[in-house]
Amino acid sequence: MVMQRIAPAANASQELIGTCAANRDAARGSSSETGRVSLARFAWFVVAYNVVVIVWGAYVRATGSGAGCGSHWPLCNGEFVPTAPQTQTAIEFTHRVTSGVSLVLVAILLIWCWRRTAKGDWPRYSAVAAAVLLFNEALLGALLVMVDHLGGLDRSATRVLFLCLHFGNTLLLLATLALTAKWLSARDRSFVVVLRPYQTIATGLGLVSVMVIGITGSLANLGDSMFPADSLRHAFAQDFSSSSHILLRLRVLHPIAAIIGSIYVLWLVHTFWRKRKHLEWVPLLTITLVGQIALGAVSVMLLAPVWLQMTHLLVAEIFWILLVLASADQLFANHHSNVPLFRMESTTASWSRDFQTANHISRGGGQPL
Repeated sequence: MVMQRIAPAANASQELIGTCAANRDAARGSSSETGRVSLARFAWFVVAYNVVVIVWGAYVRATGSGAGCGSHWPLCNGEFVPTAPQTQTAIEFTHRVTSGVSLVLVAILLIWCWRRTAKGDWPRYSAVAAAVLLFNEALLGALLVMVDHLGGLDRSATRVLFLCLHFGNTLLLLATLALTAKWLSARDRSFVVVLRPYQTIATGLGLVSVMVIGITGSLANLGDSMFPADSLRHAFAQDFSSSSHILLRLRVLHPIAAIIGSIYVLWLVHTFWRKRKHLEWVPLLTITLVGQIALGAVSVMLLAPVWLQMTHLLVAEIFWILLVLASADQLFANHHSNVPLFRMESTTASWSRDFQTANHISRGGGQPL
């Protein structure tokens, strides 16, 4: 009798303990899911913030405000905070402050990623790459200031070299930040390459060609700012005159690079359309590509006003981010699918044919047609 009473009580106690443990596991899972979503949202915010900082940097260059703080760095004209800033000083100082905030945000993103992700998760490594590239971005900016190559009339080859390095680093920074945000938004944070080697190489070369578009575009904007033309005819004459500065003669490289880079974008769009996968990228890439071409043409006709240079750069950054994310969808797949996609498709088709053959033979049909 006693045992009969104790047994139900023990079972009830075990059920209660099991329920409590399940509730704790569910609470931990819910907390982990909330933290993951919060981290992903913060990563996308860091991407958007850096886009704004880069556009403001273009405004600094276009208005010739790069020398607003003199040759001092990190101080501005020898002061921590300028007491009586002129317009150019305020523009340059604002850019430095926003860039400093960007360093803090990326540092927070890096620490948060390492606390919330496991060993082998790709967001860890892309966040590290973003932090390194942002440090390199600040270093290039500091070197530009300290060697006094930010004056509006500076036309040296050194500035051209620094500008190319700076803008190329900027594009890589945006790419790593965008990939970090994308991979943090995915449930599976480990991926494998699923394209054939020649397709992987084509993807890499295509992205490099689009980077060249951005670099040559920054050179073209620098030439427009330093050597303004009074008419469209005068601007074309500057491009092909042997007496023109090298920056003006390099402007023709931008449309040539744009044509080459557009070929990769069209190939990517065609691939998505043919495979009927990730079709959401097709309209996004198409619209931004057409928009960039239209903005470039209008900029040439209007002789590249500052507001249009900034708009062109903003759309270019959005286009670059979309292109990197689309290329990542094309190049990588979740790690749980260990077999590359093209092998999976062929294997599935082979299994289907073998099943049909066996079914046909079992029914006395002999060899299939």
